[in-house]
Amino acid sequence: MATVVMVFGASLFLGWASPGAEAAPQTPNIVLLLMDDMGWGDLGVNGEPSRETPNLDRMAAEGMLFPDFYTANPLCSPSRAALLTGRLPIRNGFYTTNGHARNAYTPQEVVGGIQDSEFLLPELLKKAGYVNKIVGKCICEVPEMAWVPVSRHMGHRPQFHPLKHGFDEWFGSPNCHFGPYDNKARPNIPVYRNWEMVGRFYEDFPINLKTGEANLTQIYLKEAMDFIKQQAYKQPFFLYWAVDATHAPVYASKAFLGTSQRGRYGDAVREIDDSIGKILKLLQDLGIQENTFVFFTSDNGAALISAPSQGGSNAPFLCGKETTFEGGMREPAIAWWPGHISAGQVSHQLGNVMDLFTTSLSLAGLQPPGDREIDGIDLLPAITQGKLIDRPIFYYRGNEMMAIRVGLYKAHYWTWSNSWEEFSEGVDFCPGQNVSGVTTHNQEKHTELPLLFHLGRDPGEKYPISVSSPEYQAALHRISPIVEEHEKTMIPAAPQLNVCNPAVMITVRSISERTAPGTERLNLIKVKKKPC
Repeated sequence: MATVVMVFGASLFLGWASPGAEAAPQTPNIVLLLMDDMGWGDLGVNGEPSRETPNLDRMAAEGMLFPDFYTANPLCSPSRAALLTGRLPIRNGFYTTNGHARNAYTPQEVVGGIQDSEFLLPELLKKAGYVNKIVGKCICEVPEMAWVPVSRHMGHRPQFHPLKHGFDEWFGSPNCHFGPYDNKARPNIPVYRNWEMVGRFYEDFPINLKTGEANLTQIYLKEAMDFIKQQAYKQPFFLYWAVDATHAPVYASKAFLGTSQRGRYGDAVREIDDSIGKILKLLQDLGIQENTFVFFTSDNGAALISAPSQGGSNAPFLCGKETTFEGGMREPAIAWWPGHISAGQVSHQLGNVMDLFTTSLSLAGLQPPGDREIDGIDLLPAITQGKLIDRPIFYYRGNEMMAIRVGLYKAHYWTWSNSWEEFSEGVDFCPGQNVSGVTTHNQEKHTELPLLFHLGRDPGEKYPISVSSPEYQAALHRISPIVEEHEKTMIPAAPQLNVCNPAVMITVRSISERTAPGTERLNLIKVKKKPC
């Protein structure tokens, strides 16, 4: 999809200087709140019956709700890379060629990462004077087994570090809180403050798998609020708050455990909701709410394989995380910008996490790079003027375009939930939602006659439109040229998520002795000898 020219004028930025001052227009602060595996149906404003998200519901009531907002991939790492680059994962390299339409993320066996040729949002925002911080999970960096640790203050492959790609500060981890792992063959995921490793999940940052207790969300909240306080009256800031409490194994702090009607997952949602309420209140207390654009969404649909105790809801949509059905890729989304977004707005603009890249640049008065295909569009005309921009949504899984949405029609060119092998072992991405001929366990090709659904009448993708109907022919007549044009522009990047043989990777026989609190000694480093 060709780069969209931005139409947002500078006039919106006028009037934010102190009364009587002849100051230049200010660029707004930007706060992106990205959840992990939170489903469309997890918000009260989207119909969740227990109504345990009062702050997010209030955020929607004071801002704009996007019921037709999507991710770029049904898995975390590719979708996060898409947000930060404005480009589909197949363009920025966050996919695999290990298998057709295979999902892939950044486990410890992967040695790829963000390529130097990609421009990340924070490094572009720096051109407009922004100070940038990421709190939580970052996929810019390769995981632990691809690093060469030398001490507690670790050296590693620095080209993938977020501080090498425009972020000025980072508190969090290069991956999710997986584990606990064997500290020798497979070390626990590290936690960083800027360049310094300050500990590891389960060791220095405890997560009680039995009770679900962990204080991480409170730590992440403090990091966000401290940064906002420090930057409030200085240069504009970009805060990327990427918490992961709703990713299994879900966790919550003691004060929230046992407080939800939805079990441990609900406890995690309630704590995140409370934290977002505190962030918005802080912006108001500091008097910078009208100069701060806030957007809330999730990286992919709820993980139904972890539900109900440790997974969310994608109701009323089909399936969940890892699939390109609506439940895997349609996300909760809210924009909040007092003084610029009228309260109680609902936009049916088709949106995508990649749009946050282009929209943020527009807020900063910047143009996206012109030397590459940018898949994200500028949402500001929709947000501030109520305009609807005609654009398609592409549903990718690995290296394959599985489906496309144009208007209210969605055409599936491939269908696949998960393999028979996985399904026979109890792994089900669509529990209780089998739709014959749709939720297939073999990869089914429909490129000649796509499966077509009208999402307005059939959001659950249960009733394919008859291929012999005039409606089918008319819809496909509109969709086919868009697919053809898209395929012409598609130049896949080198895949960064191919899984390697750990025997040929950089591995660490890890830390064998703890000599004193806060210090460690490495026993052995095994250097990678072959390329992946």
